[in-house]
Amino acid sequence: MAKAPADITKYNIYADITIDGVVEKPDVVGAIFGQSEGLLGEGLELRDLQKTGRIGRIEVDIKTKVGKSAGTVIVPSSLDMVETSIIGAAIETVDRVGPCNAKITVREIEDARSSKRKIVLNRAKELLKKLMDEEIPESMELTEEVKKSVQLSEIATYEGLPAGPGIATADSVIIVEGRADVLNLLKCGIKNVVSVGGTNIPKPVIDLSKEKTAIAFLDGDRGGDIILKELSQVADIDFVARTPRGKEVEELTKKEVVMTLRRKVPLSQLKGYGEKEGEDNEPAPPQQQNGQNGGPRPVMPQQQGQQMQPRPVFGQAPQPGQGIQQQQPSNNGKMLSLLREVKGKLTARLYDKTLEQITEIEIKDLVPSLKDVQPYCVVFDGIVTQRLIDAAAESGVACIVGINKSDVSNPRSIKILTER
Repeated sequence: MAKAPADITKYNIYADITIDGVVEKPDVVGAIFGQSEGLLGEGLELRDLQKTGRIGRIEVDIKTKVGKSAGTVIVPSSLDMVETSIIGAAIETVDRVGPCNAKITVREIEDARSSKRKIVLNRAKELLKKLMDEEIPESMELTEEVKKSVQLSEIATYEGLPAGPGIATADSVIIVEGRADVLNLLKCGIKNVVSVGGTNIPKPVIDLSKEKTAIAFLDGDRGGDIILKELSQVADIDFVARTPRGKEVEELTKKEVVMTLRRKVPLSQLKGYGEKEGEDNEPAPPQQQNGQNGGPRPVMPQQQGQQMQPRPVFGQAPQPGQGIQQQQPSNNGKMLSLLREVKGKLTARLYDKTLEQITEIEIKDLVPSLKDVQPYCVVFDGIVTQRLIDAAAESGVACIVGINKSDVSNPRSIKILTER
């Protein structure tokens, strides 16, 4: 007998059968076909329906005990639900199997597609769980890979040393130990960084330290101690920033990087460092006392004739004899000159109280970064808005320097300087 393809089965007819005698499976199937023949008309003839695949193979499971037989009958159907119900009722009319009395009772008609839907549902749950457990982390890895490729594309070289793309144009340089440290600082948006690549300090780094404000940013381990010792002897290091003991620069988060750089200290304040080889370490005369960059402090035009007076630090109250009217224009002029350095670059530079640069970031990241960095002064290539002033007030910013200013309120009296 032909078998209906499994993919077209819509319903399954389940029936129970009891027989007063001992019979075989073919006897039951023959009785169903024989006694239903001509019962339902030509359109629902079981033999014809089976030949065309609209009725599947009739399955019979029968067992004999004490001279009686009992079991189940399953009839697959691809007919609609009305025709299938008629076939089920027709099967119940079978009352003899061979010479024995029999009784068939249809227990249920099952929608085969409902069973398939349950299978689909359960399988969909398994696939979704697998997707969430395995595929999504892979997507995250893909994102990290893309970020890494961008960082690698940003890394440059300076005289053959791994460096950031801003090393040539920045006023300061951050000196780190290895290539991985450079990559991490690039990820944090810091681009004025160069690697020494070991304890043998390269000449390009030594030359850079003499031309720019040099910050040694080193690991808090024995290796960092050795590199700092050599840097202090052969290079002109102004500040030193060290990671906590047991941590490396390449492991720090963006917030940790910024906070560590903010806590940098002058090399001269570190015991055992700051003496170049061959120097007698005698203090310089007052008029030639070194500044924080290790070289003679330059005399600004407005300071001619008052070199022996201590120079006030920006943001602090003037000392006796230093009038506010005399010092304020000097600060304004310097900050406006810092503005000219970022003009047209769509970047912002954040400074501490001594107007030493903490970091340089894109303008779109300025407001979110203020809370983490908490700078003293912000210089940026943009318009001073109310949103920026509110964020600056919450972060303790004392001064904002920009191209122009919109109509804003300034309840915290933050100092605002603009080019226009």
